[in-house]
Amino acid sequence: MPERPSVTEPNRSAGRTTVDSPWESRTLEELAAARLAQEELFVVSTSLDVGEKWLETLRRTLSPDELERAARFRFDSHRRQFTIARGILRTILGGWLELPPAAVSFRYAEYGKPFIDGEIQFNMSDSGDRALYAISRGRVIGIDLERIRHLRDAAALAQRFFAKGESERVVRSAEIERAFFTCWTRKEAYIKARGEGLSMPLDSFEVSVDPEDEPRLISATLDPAETTRWRMEALDPLPGYIAAIVYEGPAPRMRKVSLRFD
Repeated sequence: MPERPSVTEPNRSAGRTTVDSPWESRTLEELAAARLAQEELFVVSTSLDVGEKWLETLRRTLSPDELERAARFRFDSHRRQFTIARGILRTILGGWLELPPAAVSFRYAEYGKPFIDGEIQFNMSDSGDRALYAISRGRVIGIDLERIRHLRDAAALAQRFFAKGESERVVRSAEIERAFFTCWTRKEAYIKARGEGLSMPLDSFEVSVDPEDEPRLISATLDPAETTRWRMEALDPLPGYIAAIVYEGPAPRMRKVSLRFD
């Protein structure tokens, strides 16, 4: 398939956001000490700009292969963000597994999606200096976060990579960039839930596009039953960002947590 379109241009505009339910403010230690009930789904929003003290603390939780992966990033900002994002994930999971963060053992599915043995399922996404995590018990999940920004070729990207109905709605939108990133996050969250990464063509399924429409999987060419298997929700992590989450099963009790680093 063609390479995924690049959507990593500098931030030049911020979109509006809506508020549907409050985000709890927790420290990382408080969240790691919490307990994840069977019917709950945690969504955790955090900054990746946490200062040198936290950078070093979180670096010490990483495995040798993660440190090696971090070292391969060309830019220091990307190395820092990877280190912080993975360290936060390790700290949360370690707390819930009652293990030291460094003892959490990740495995990787066929297309690279990380997982751990046991009931706990998770997925994460980062954009700019923010990250989102979704964590549950026994519920397959995918999450995607994007900063809304100017794209010179949003219409062309949508027409090239999205399903026909999606690209038409994006091009007609009065807020084309917001529509583009709404579509993008919903599609990426679904792909990540399935764990298929770049192997799954973006035009092989269709999602709702209008930010005001109910988030949902409209059609899936390879398996029409997918539309009833998955649920999709929009998230509002903070102004200027768009996010979506996709999960299996009935609607859980969703707990939204905003991390603070005192």
